[in-house]
Amino acid sequence: MNNRRVVITGLGVVSSVGIGRDAFWKNIIAGKSGISNVTTFDTSKYDNHKGGEVKDFNPLNFITRKNIKEMGRASQFVVAASKMALEDARLSISKIKKGKIGVVIGTTMADIQSLEQIDRHWTSNGEEDVWATNIVKYPGNSLSDHVGYYLKIDGPNYVLTTACAAGNYSIGYSYDLIRTGKITAMLAGGADPFSRITFTGFSRLFAMSNDVCRPFDRNRKGMMIGEGAGVLLIEELEHALSRMAPIYAEILGYGLSCDAYHMTTPTVTGVTSAIRRALRNAKVSNDEVDYICAHGTGTPTNDKIECSAIREVFAGNVTKIPISSIKSMLGHTMGAASAIEAIATALTIKHNIIPPTINHDENDPDCFAINCVPNFMIKKNVKVALNNSLAFGGNNACVVLKKYE
Repeated sequence: MNNRRVVITGLGVVSSVGIGRDAFWKNIIAGKSGISNVTTFDTSKYDNHKGGEVKDFNPLNFITRKNIKEMGRASQFVVAASKMALEDARLSISKIKKGKIGVVIGTTMADIQSLEQIDRHWTSNGEEDVWATNIVKYPGNSLSDHVGYYLKIDGPNYVLTTACAAGNYSIGYSYDLIRTGKITAMLAGGADPFSRITFTGFSRLFAMSNDVCRPFDRNRKGMMIGEGAGVLLIEELEHALSRMAPIYAEILGYGLSCDAYHMTTPTVTGVTSAIRRALRNAKVSNDEVDYICAHGTGTPTNDKIECSAIREVFAGNVTKIPISSIKSMLGHTMGAASAIEAIATALTIKHNIIPPTINHDENDPDCFAINCVPNFMIKKNVKVALNNSLAFGGNNACVVLKKYE
């Protein structure tokens, strides 16, 4: 029962560079930036004023007005992305046996905007001014609950909270459920909204850039906060073939590790461990990898550690592998990041186009030998790709995708 093949058949994305597969892909391969002045709240008292907000999202395009009132922004994002993924896969839930399709969503802050609104009302006007609807919106499990309820999915339903690696964790968990025959298909992904607490936290950590995000560049200053959702419809191969579904890529395996070293800083050992486990589980050698979608936050320490880990694993092959970061365009979307990056990786494999790392002006000695695909996309036949994600607490997750054959 453990030899079932697992494929990606549907993609749904809400991001600052585009909503929907086509708009998202068109803009990231063009190197378009989704970074703009923050409008969610007043940033006049901060040193930073920019972020990757989703500006043109209308939930009514995906969700009924009645249901919108019950959802926070992250839930709206992930329901919309899930609906797009199902439509992209041309899958009707009614065609799958009861209980054989599930939902697993990763997140860092869930619907934290609801809690922030509760706090504002409480501190301004007292307990009686707190809206009950905001209390109902806040619990973290609401992300997957809303997807299951709104789309009538009655199988396994989970939320994973491994921060910035949560999207990849969701993909890996779905892969296991399908490969072992427990489930036929899963909606797997991640979602996070733009929030004051996240913006404040990274500002106080002095981890944010005040102009642009420039991963792997010698003059990089830090990350940018973003928001959005990415959801993939992951399916057992035979089921996908039986209904003539589109196939973007095959999932070969994944690897996890936990540094257990520091709350915010990963270690080279921890990252190399996750990459090596992913390659071993996927039965892929390091000279077979054609592209790496990097975690690439743009912080001096994080980029240095990720580059060191990649050099250690891939050794002499590292100069042959394009390694780009789409966070340079979207900002860091927290729990949605690796899910959105998995979508970009699947599309890279499908179209043989590698998106760029924008804002790159000068190579960094700490990132030597790394081809970060500076500023312009490149065309290359991509058969095997790796999607890296590193998270607070040392939670690292890497997923291996392959062109379906």
